[in-house]
Amino acid sequence: MTSNSPVPLKIAIATYGHTAALKQGIVPIDGVDAEFVEVKPIIAAFRRMVRDLEFDVCEMAPATYMIARAAGAPFKALPISIFRRFHHDGFVTRSDSGIAEPKDLEGKRAGVRAYSVTTGIWTRGILSDMGVDLSRVTWVVDDEEHVKSLRLPDNVEQAPEGKSLVDLMAEGYLSAAFTANAGIGRAGAPTGDWQVVDGSQGPVYEELFPDGAERAAEWYRSTGVYPLHAVIVVKDSVLEQHPEVARALFDAFVASKAIYLEQLAAGTSDFDKDDHYREMQQVVGPDPLPYGLNEDRASIECLIRYCFEQGLLPEQYAAEDMFINLSN
Repeated sequence: MTSNSPVPLKIAIATYGHTAALKQGIVPIDGVDAEFVEVKPIIAAFRRMVRDLEFDVCEMAPATYMIARAAGAPFKALPISIFRRFHHDGFVTRSDSGIAEPKDLEGKRAGVRAYSVTTGIWTRGILSDMGVDLSRVTWVVDDEEHVKSLRLPDNVEQAPEGKSLVDLMAEGYLSAAFTANAGIGRAGAPTGDWQVVDGSQGPVYEELFPDGAERAAEWYRSTGVYPLHAVIVVKDSVLEQHPEVARALFDAFVASKAIYLEQLAAGTSDFDKDDHYREMQQVVGPDPLPYGLNEDRASIECLIRYCFEQGLLPEQYAAEDMFINLSN
């Protein structure tokens, strides 16, 4: 950077293995005076950024970001995704639902915390590509969308007042639902043999794809799509006044990740997602967190398409419309 004094930036990102060195100051951000703001859970920062523009740099769910950007939000994403996972698991059906294959979802109700939650978009897109008519599934939500101006499709309904997705699944109002942060249950909770207890044993909740890991690996091999989750957005005003900040931030995230990958390989890392990323390395290769617009183009374009097809974006944008291109 050529600026005479550091650019002060208020930054809200969670602490992961690959962001730890950055947040601890081990990796500096060239020309930036970083103030890291702790927000727990980090999802609360997404809403604060979308609605109040509280931070200069913020972690955000990619679908929330794209919807907000299309609606005129004054921030743009760096080609960095700081959480990655596949989505052929985490969607369960009641054992008495009559759902034996994805097409059987048509005509039934499925629960998801919010229609625009990224997990839901990825899995619905995968189902659509498999031939499921998403418009024939009623999607039941029990939380509000981050972007208030978002108009939901006609086949999305609010859960009955006073009822959670957990209640509705147990009662049989829902035939299927997402688990963990996108719906019922807790992250990491078992689902294959998970039973509802309401005074007696309820129906078993079964994964729609019991072989989800194998399906995900095959899907990646055939499409090159490695679903992105959290991205990093930067205020337009910062980019306009200090265009060099984009490159400085990107380089710092890359350097911080490199330290993490070395620790992961050496077995000296101790973060909760270590095992997850080792599993991802078996599918995608040594770098389970690829950064860069060209490196992530297939994944970005796929998510844009899914958002458009599901009525969350007004048009199918180009990747460059949504992400800063630092390839040149």
